[in-house]
Amino acid sequence: MSKAERQAAVEALTQVLKAHPNIFVTDFQGLNVQRMTELRRRLRGVGARYVVVKNTLAERALAANRVSGLDQYLAGPTGLVLSVDPLPAAKVVTEFAKEFEKPALKGGVVDGAAVSVAHIQRLGAIPPRETLLAMVAGTLSAVLANFVGCLEALREERARASNQP
Repeated sequence: MSKAERQAAVEALTQVLKAHPNIFVTDFQGLNVQRMTELRRRLRGVGARYVVVKNTLAERALAANRVSGLDQYLAGPTGLVLSVDPLPAAKVVTEFAKEFEKPALKGGVVDGAAVSVAHIQRLGAIPPRETLLAMVAGTLSAVLANFVGCLEALREERARASNQP
């Protein structure tokens, strides 16, 4: 790869990183082409990207975007999961890793803060937005049902008290 090609690759990666502030670093070693294609397809489905990069080029692009905390993970075969929303991307990567035992997560950056593998896995375990909204709605519904039950009990108690001589 010539110097001009490396510079173009760094500039292209820098632009992609600007658009995707959440980054998970993975080791894709052991993934065949079919599984890599499947991972990319799943990530694309949630609006994320998977990019295989040379470590030195990734370091330059990350430095150009003032992203720190990932240099320690840029060793060996490196793939970057890039996303705008970290939750669906973390969910896809953790589920894919459970299913196929690859790619191995190394670490990441979420909203500008470096995060560990455990943090990414916890993000992947959070239920989808619709499920969380349903849980909140169910809780509010239960509170309202209990309140109505209390009011009904008070009304019945008053009715019994007024019927007694």
